[in-house]
Amino acid sequence: MIRLAVVALAIVPATLWYGLQIIWHAYRGTPPGADLYDRAPRNWARLILRLSGVHVRFEGVEAIDPSRPQILVANHVSWYDVLVLAGFLPGRWVFVAKRELERVPVFGRAAAACGQIFIDRRDHASAVESLAVARKRLEEDRPTIIMFPEGTRSATGELRAFKKGAFVLAIQAGVDIVPAGIVGSREVMKKGSLLIRPGTITVRFGEAIAVRDVGLDRRNDLTERARDAVAALLAAG
Repeated sequence: MIRLAVVALAIVPATLWYGLQIIWHAYRGTPPGADLYDRAPRNWARLILRLSGVHVRFEGVEAIDPSRPQILVANHVSWYDVLVLAGFLPGRWVFVAKRELERVPVFGRAAAACGQIFIDRRDHASAVESLAVARKRLEEDRPTIIMFPEGTRSATGELRAFKKGAFVLAIQAGVDIVPAGIVGSREVMKKGSLLIRPGTITVRFGEAIAVRDVGLDRRNDLTERARDAVAALLAAG
């Protein structure tokens, strides 16, 4: 509970400090590719991880190629999944996140200013529009787009079925998919719990899955292939 109190006391001023910097720069017309939009969220995430007593370990991170666009798909069991990737993933990255986060004061506006993409999976037309924005971002800015294809955090830690949006996007944009298995984040903080335990979170990156010759008619096969790859990474070691 002491650690929770420390993080709780720090997260609001930290979010205000970094978030308002981002919003101010966006208001003043600082261009989207400016270093601040990468540096500030990284520092915010790393601060929370450090205060939480969380150590981060990456395995196979060479699968991430910052010189070209990719889509990273990972399992999702904890808010700490986001912090680990935001804090330490190489190169430029963009999250596709649920629309509700856009309405969080300061955080939502700052995240949008940094180029994060919000999606409403309950509204098909809106979701298609968000994926179109993600495709344009891949073509123009060439980041790693991070998606959690389960759609929400798994309460049990079990890998849920994958939704197809990430894989339709990969096929349409012609970019590789990098599978990742995140291990240890549920032990730090479970879904539905406020208890924070110190520990190590390991992210295992798998070999990139090429989609250049994959058509939309094979999106189901691609979805299952990526899910199998994530499941294997979770089971490794």
